[in-house]
Amino acid sequence: MITYVCTTCGKKITTDELVYRCPDCRDRGDGGFQRGNLLVESDFSSLTKTWDGKGALDPLALFPYPMDIHSSFPAGNTPLAHPGRLNRSLGVENLYAKCDFLNPSGSYKDRASLLVAAQAKHLGINRVVLASTGNAGAAMSCAGAALGLEIILFVPASAPLEKLATSVYFGARVIPVKGTYDDAFALSLAWSEKHGGINRNTAYNPMTIEGKKSASVEIFNQLGGEAPDVVYVPAGDGVIYSGVCKGFEDLKKLGVLERLPRCVAVQSRGSNALYRSWKERGEVILEKTDTIADSLAVCSPACGEPALQFLSRCSGWAVEVSDGEIAESQARLAREGGLFTEPSSATALAGYIRDREEGRIDGSEKAVLLLTGTGYKDMKAVLRGISMPEPVGCTLEEVERVL
Repeated sequence: MITYVCTTCGKKITTDELVYRCPDCRDRGDGGFQRGNLLVESDFSSLTKTWDGKGALDPLALFPYPMDIHSSFPAGNTPLAHPGRLNRSLGVENLYAKCDFLNPSGSYKDRASLLVAAQAKHLGINRVVLASTGNAGAAMSCAGAALGLEIILFVPASAPLEKLATSVYFGARVIPVKGTYDDAFALSLAWSEKHGGINRNTAYNPMTIEGKKSASVEIFNQLGGEAPDVVYVPAGDGVIYSGVCKGFEDLKKLGVLERLPRCVAVQSRGSNALYRSWKERGEVILEKTDTIADSLAVCSPACGEPALQFLSRCSGWAVEVSDGEIAESQARLAREGGLFTEPSSATALAGYIRDREEGRIDGSEKAVLLLTGTGYKDMKAVLRGISMPEPVGCTLEEVERVL
């Protein structure tokens, strides 16, 4: 049995059946963010079987479903890089990068897809339905291919071709939608309600938040059993941010952390609903988005209410950055850190640089950037920032002329 807590009313629901949102709050239409998001109330009793309180903590032991599928879909366990050249370039010493672009499908979303796949296997359901701008769909499609699940994916037709092609290649049924992510989201809900299957939609299925907390446990292990001072999280719908915060909160409840890191939500100025909501102390829904960080392009954050709550509880704040800052940070990560990310990931570095310039953090503080997606998923963004050299003749003189 799993216990869930509603982030709107605080109601607890204990069940082993499929549940998405709080039945008392899900239909509240007050013009703000989605209501009735559920968080898993963590049960640490199983830890006694796998952990003696010393050494590294297995993130899978904190999940509510058996994780025997992990060997087939090994999401997580990504490196924590300490890019020395980038640190020196920025004049700091303690900047780290969590390299989640090295997950099986190339993004942080594999963590959530792993847990949703475990949920499907546990409940004996073979179909998973979702909407995505690309990364979540590719992650679920990858997991489905590894584990024999049918994946039905609704995507905005404008999503980067590399992301859509990946899902098609993994064998998912991909449905491009002539509309926004929010349109695709609504269609996926309507389809799964009529035709069945688990809906994996971000924040709608509580396991998408729960699955993303595992990175916090890994960071704790990789830093020798301590939390960083500050974590920079790219934010669109608020699910990754909420999952990261919940992971550190669970570690504190477990008694292995004395303090929570400050968790910063970084958004593009062209898709800044969470930033504006935090800044203006009221829920803001955008009419449209316009940003090169397509993974963060969300008008109405599906996890907006929990994200704002975590911003407060984790002593965090929100930062907005321009597309120019994002593009520059993407290039710096590659050229000074050897870290090839898509624009959405680069918002984390852009937010860190902005906060350093404005004095919100000190250069000596231990900071972690969450790098959530690989640059190979959006090559158009990369090609916009470079010019390919012209070919030369096959002589040393020709090469010397160019170099």
